[in-house]
Amino acid sequence: MLRIMLKVGLTGGIGSGKSEVSRRLASKGAVVIDADKIAREVVEPGTGGLARIVEIFGTEVLREDGALNREKLGSIVFADSGKLASLNGIVHPLVGARVEELQHQADESAIVVYDVPLLAENNLAPMYDVVVVVDAADEVRLARLVGIRGMSEQDARARIAAQADREDRLKIADLVVPNEGSLEDLGARVDEVWAELSARTAG
Repeated sequence: MLRIMLKVGLTGGIGSGKSEVSRRLASKGAVVIDADKIAREVVEPGTGGLARIVEIFGTEVLREDGALNREKLGSIVFADSGKLASLNGIVHPLVGARVEELQHQADESAIVVYDVPLLAENNLAPMYDVVVVVDAADEVRLARLVGIRGMSEQDARARIAAQADREDRLKIADLVVPNEGSLEDLGARVDEVWAELSARTAG
């Protein structure tokens, strides 16, 4: 049977549990391309990406060792949509080029999962065969960010507010993974999603 590559866009708001879903799909055999991870790689010390960030935001966004101080940069851009747009204008093209490279390396019959936090915000849904949204209520996500990641409530609320709202993400979803319950509940839903994705690769 002919099998074709399936391009899956995986997204979810900060604190939704998207990274956990991504890990579970990878363990089932998906080729995961993590946009966040790539976004970190393209601004490592010595890269052109980091040089451009310093050009715009100044050396105050660097740590003593010359690496990017993500917390400092985040506190600047998440409070100013113009500055956030400037940062995205630097990072997104670099991420896009690296994603393209990784995609070409994947097997032609692979299920390729693109872990993209800002899929809804950047209107990227048409790029994928299937969009999977990991969904949790804002208050659930806020509690996780404060309780698990140690963010201040103000910072957590600002980051949630800077992203698309829940309804906008759900509008673009082909498959939804609710994540407000136990890890067992999440695992069961991921199993269902994987079965659905596998069925779609059959040509």
